[in-house]
Amino acid sequence: MADDKKPLQAKAVSNGLPPPNLDLPYPDRPELITENLLKLTNLITDERKKYIFKNLITHIHQFINETSITTDEWMNTIQFLTRTGQICTPIRQEFILLSDVLGISALVDALNNPPVSGGTESSVLGPFFTEDAPDVNNGDSIASEGKGQYMYVEGRVIDTHGKPVPNALIETWETDEYGFYDTQYADRSKPDCRGRLRTDKDGRYGYRAVVPVAYPIPGDGPVGDLLLMLNRHNMRPNHLHMMIEAPGYQKLTTAFYPEGDEWLASDAVFGVKKSLVVTLKDVDNEQEARKRGFPKGSHFKLLEHDLVLVPEAESKAAREQYAREHAVNRSNEIQA
Repeated sequence: MADDKKPLQAKAVSNGLPPPNLDLPYPDRPELITENLLKLTNLITDERKKYIFKNLITHIHQFINETSITTDEWMNTIQFLTRTGQICTPIRQEFILLSDVLGISALVDALNNPPVSGGTESSVLGPFFTEDAPDVNNGDSIASEGKGQYMYVEGRVIDTHGKPVPNALIETWETDEYGFYDTQYADRSKPDCRGRLRTDKDGRYGYRAVVPVAYPIPGDGPVGDLLLMLNRHNMRPNHLHMMIEAPGYQKLTTAFYPEGDEWLASDAVFGVKKSLVVTLKDVDNEQEARKRGFPKGSHFKLLEHDLVLVPEAESKAAREQYAREHAVNRSNEIQA
């Protein structure tokens, strides 16, 4: 055998686990495949993982049985998932995009962040968050000059009792006026239209940005092909992402959607909630523009919005209550 054909190991080896001490009849019938696999999940020692995989296997096998998936259809599925993985890079996450367009991201978010009275509602993270946002001071800009129409964003971070939350960390990111995130530019040399800042002692924040625009999610990959096959558009309404963290509070990942966008009701990733639709005020005042740090012109849009964080104890109680109600509703549906 040529050197470049040698296996990575001198001998094929197992993972060291013995045959299971289980009654596993030969899977001569389709139902025995499912039954044997469910028996094998009892080997999982973590109860939560065992519960998840039992349900996953049960529902996937049920789906395959109900739809009588053909060999060609399943191979097409595997090839689709393979392409989805192959197109991913450190700054492009096609799997998150797939989760988004199937409503999975929004569903997981909704189940894990049930509304708490007074708290700002969450929205999907999306595939364009990065870890390299620059630190900016209150009043600074997250966008370089020429990236779009001026917008100023300001408000307070408070808790559900109206108490200011000082030193809260805010991550924010958005598109430019062409509908692109910085990560979509081939010549990206540094982050743009994104930033990281902290609230002041009174919980206030403010920064310069640009008015985001509606945009198509990437259509040059397998997720774009999937949407075309489903006869669905790939548009997202314009929005500004914000993620807020502070000790003792539930982390909030949200976005704000300016009213009037034609894509609000049919957002391709199901991220819009009524409470997150906001009004941008028109300001045409040169003095106000200079006061807020805009270098030229007199016109800008103003987004004033308070962010209400939920204390961890309140959030935990809301999730537990929602989980109990959800379990009862699911049980009732099954019995019906």
